[in-house]
Amino acid sequence: MFVIKHKNIFIGIISLIMLVAIVLTFAWKPNLSIEFTGGSVVRGEFKDARPTTETINSYMASFITNNKIADFKIQPVGGKGIIVRTRDLTQEEHGSLIGLLSDGTNIFTESSFSTNGPSVGSELRSKAIISIALVLVLIIFFVAYAFRSASRVVSSWKFGLSVIFCLVHDIFVPTGIFVILSHYIIGYEIDTLFVTALLAILGYSVADTIVVFDRIRENLKFASSKEIFEDVVGKSLRETYVRSINTSLTTVLASLAIFFFGGEATKHFALMLAIGITVGTYSSILLASPLLVLISGKAQRKP
Repeated sequence: MFVIKHKNIFIGIISLIMLVAIVLTFAWKPNLSIEFTGGSVVRGEFKDARPTTETINSYMASFITNNKIADFKIQPVGGKGIIVRTRDLTQEEHGSLIGLLSDGTNIFTESSFSTNGPSVGSELRSKAIISIALVLVLIIFFVAYAFRSASRVVSSWKFGLSVIFCLVHDIFVPTGIFVILSHYIIGYEIDTLFVTALLAILGYSVADTIVVFDRIRENLKFASSKEIFEDVVGKSLRETYVRSINTSLTTVLASLAIFFFGGEATKHFALMLAIGITVGTYSSILLASPLLVLISGKAQRKP
């Protein structure tokens, strides 16, 4: 197949993309939400129709300036509600904020107010990192165990190594894209929904890769003694890539529909999911199998 024949080109291009994403992630530093940095969250509803975000920002301009608030985010919820996220507020600042949100007869009624300290934010960051690392380790063990029957041709740890590289790519490329968005577009930030989307992407990506690897394992059972491993992988990829693309495309279209027509609370989650699934699909087709051939040796033959 074309992909396997030109595997070095595809591996080189995708590795470069991953390297750029990693550099951007650590150089620009992700815009973390207050769930990870600490801060205050105000939730409530307006009595009448909710003013536009621009109108609310105009109400808050003097408040932000006078109280030296650098990080201030307004998120519409439902038909009349909003969520306001900002740094830790004192009792006086909190009361002033509620008063400013009301406009004449259009009273703003607060439903909840919560504050996360820096220690809580640090704990959430640690738990998010641990969750992602634990998922990666469990996936590696599963792949090594599931493909142990193929060890007579290619060691199962080589299947696992290919999956590791793909999953690292599938973590950093969507994160790098989101870092770029958060750098240039106000409101895009790394929050708990982002971590949830990342975990979903890892599961989706490894499922796509496992489908291809499973077909490789099955084809190895029936391959002739003269058929080289590279040809078996190419054949397996040719038999599965249409299925992978079609499955991913339907999910991406559903995610984009949520992004364009859904509520504000799920917009960024849906966008992250669409980006991640797209990245995971091309990595399972253009990276996982070519990398497996590269690290296993293309002259491998079935005993």
